[in-house]
Amino acid sequence: MDLLPDVWREDFWLPAGLTWKDMEQLADSDRPLPRDLLIALPLALGFVALRYVFERFFAPPMGRCLGVKNRLHVTATPSPKLESFYTQRSRQPTQSEIVSLMTLCGKTQRQIETWFRLRRNQDRPCQTKKFGEAAWRFIFYFTAFIAGLACLIDTPWFWDRRECWSHYPVQPIERAHYWYYMLELGFYGSLFLRISVDIKRKDFKEQVIHHLATIFLLSFSYCANYIRIGTLVMLLHDSSDILLESAKMFNYGTGWRKTCDMLFVVFAVVFLVTRLVIFPTKILHTTLVLSVEVFEPFVGYYFFNVLLMVLQALHVFWAGLILRMVYKFLKGKLEKDERSDEESEVEEDGDEKGGEEDTDQGDYCWERSKDQLNSKLSMLTNSCVLNNLTNHRASVSDRMRKAQ
Repeated sequence: MDLLPDVWREDFWLPAGLTWKDMEQLADSDRPLPRDLLIALPLALGFVALRYVFERFFAPPMGRCLGVKNRLHVTATPSPKLESFYTQRSRQPTQSEIVSLMTLCGKTQRQIETWFRLRRNQDRPCQTKKFGEAAWRFIFYFTAFIAGLACLIDTPWFWDRRECWSHYPVQPIERAHYWYYMLELGFYGSLFLRISVDIKRKDFKEQVIHHLATIFLLSFSYCANYIRIGTLVMLLHDSSDILLESAKMFNYGTGWRKTCDMLFVVFAVVFLVTRLVIFPTKILHTTLVLSVEVFEPFVGYYFFNVLLMVLQALHVFWAGLILRMVYKFLKGKLEKDERSDEESEVEEDGDEKGGEEDTDQGDYCWERSKDQLNSKLSMLTNSCVLNNLTNHRASVSDRMRKAQ
């Protein structure tokens, strides 16, 4: 029964020597209140609905302008037994399971492997779906960055980070910063609500951790009145996300390879500078060092910085993927995004060449080519045998004439 009151203990949320009565010096409309976060849920649902409308009616014509086209996949031959195994047990059967399926379905090993490969390809997200997702994020990040920059450019803490802690925690919040916070929180809430239906990528688990850490970070920083430093964190992250999503948009189109490569290079530079240089040296230094010049560390101080450390760890993880992509790009071998373009659920088989999908038609072509090859080998063999016989007869006749 006493658990709820303990959550709002002053030593959790406020520096030593301050009480909730001190916070009441500000009017309710001027200070952040925990109940304000309730608006984030309807905002998240609103973003989900707005995204559906955007991807249904606006993203397709945008994709056609950039030449986005879906790849044609040959559908797998209907097989109830294989479909049941695919949906209920595994999408990539082991060798022993393939042997069992051969007996069960009366098919060869290659036919079963081909069927599962085609079936997995049917579940791969189409280019238009990936383009719609990237376009939606690009529009939000671009709008949020411009709006955030407009409402922060004139603030003193944008230029002097020590102002983030001036008179903390008795700091009034402006309406523009309030809506900036709530819209960002609602957007990440919508991403978390749709994470089960969005395209699953290699870093799916890291994405879940990132969304949860961001939601907790925004919620806690708002309640603890870390608004000033929080707005800088959001602005810093949006700056590189714009370039990432725009590069992906052009990557899904046709005829935009140079534009995509240029945006990728710019994104890599901005990401590495903002996430591995500015974030730890400016943001983390502000929260870890400059803040203790104003107040002594308390529970909220440690919790807030732990969440920032989680984000920094994710930055290092993604930086490793980006550097690997840069290495491939410089060697001229970059074919697809290490993180964003390859789904974790679908992996190409090792015997596929050039990324082409193996199909039943391909099997037929292979069998026909093999028959033609055997026919040519037989003709060549017969020709060699005939030539040998002819030469042998000629040599025998020549020896007989000499003997006579």
